[in-house]
Amino acid sequence: MIQKIIVWFIRFSPSSKKWFWKSWYNLFAKKSKFHEFHFMNYGYHEIDFYPRLSKRDESERYPIQLYHHTATQVNVSNMDLLEIGSGRGGGASYIQKHLNTKTVTGLDISSNAVDLSNSSFDTPGLTFIEGDSENLPFENNRFDVVLNVESSHCYGSIEKFIHEVGRVLKEGGVFLWCDFRTENNMKDLFDLFLNSGFVIEKEKNITKKIMSALELLTPSRKEQINAHVPKIIKRVFESYAGVTGGEVNNAFVSGNLIYKSAALKVAKH
Repeated sequence: MIQKIIVWFIRFSPSSKKWFWKSWYNLFAKKSKFHEFHFMNYGYHEIDFYPRLSKRDESERYPIQLYHHTATQVNVSNMDLLEIGSGRGGGASYIQKHLNTKTVTGLDISSNAVDLSNSSFDTPGLTFIEGDSENLPFENNRFDVVLNVESSHCYGSIEKFIHEVGRVLKEGGVFLWCDFRTENNMKDLFDLFLNSGFVIEKEKNITKKIMSALELLTPSRKEQINAHVPKIIKRVFESYAGVTGGEVNNAFVSGNLIYKSAALKVAKH
């Protein structure tokens, strides 16, 4: 029942959807402030895809691998990169430490998540700020690369978001993206990319690799949910976390949801 109410509220209007996810991530960051994890995505697992990680990062290998896969679709070395939807900051930190970017700016709508990220990471060239994906607080032509990992499905207006991405990218800049949608919504999204002046350089269906990672992540995620989440909302959290048997995971299994990554280049300004 709770899950049905949440779904109804999110779908009620773009503004209610935006308000819900902002409130959710603020609460989540506040309640889990002292938990030792820095990533919230569904992860990525592929045979023979195994970036070298530090001992500390190994426990979050699969979520890190989703960042590595998405961010290395192009060479980001010596570039100014903006991550929209930086969450707990782990992805932005990983990129700045390991992919030779010049600077990385992490932007998130949740003030609690931004505060947590700034307190967790002290890396030269890495900053975190609060901001709205649909009204970015940057001048035109500011960044070489914009990165967006498993975040855009939360936005109230995807049209405004894509417009803002194109505005802050330099001419010839690259938009690196991954997320999930229904098949029809995914087609509509890629049509919107093209109509907004982007050229699709790379596009890949990575649903099976996401599902493989979630299968590996499920035992630890269920353990954490059982330990920290009240019973009445455990099913909501299991769906949100993508664990096997949850509603989102079942949608991947049935084909009702697909997950893609893409690299898109700005074709005009």
